[in-house]
Amino acid sequence: MPRPPQDILDHAEDLARHLVRYELSADDEVAVAEHLLRLAAMARAQSEPQISEAVDAARRAGIAGKRMGGGLGISAQAVQQRYGPTQRPA
Repeated sequence: MPRPPQDILDHAEDLARHLVRYELSADDEVAVAEHLLRLAAMARAQSEPQISEAVDAARRAGIAGKRMGGGLGISAQAVQQRYGPTQRPA
């Protein structure tokens, strides 16, 4: 059964009072830093397929590994190590 609107408002006010009195501790800062690190790792993992496709497209367009690496902030050798060697047509 749905809660009456006044109960929801009362609960919101209780939460607001609790948050106003809350003082951050060093443990909170570590937890936030760990959470941000996990978010960044997930974002990187989600973008990896798109980067791989872009590397493939750049290779097909004849862009040099050194130039691709510059765009990715890594060396040409790192491009080859992460995304495999350039496929030469037979």
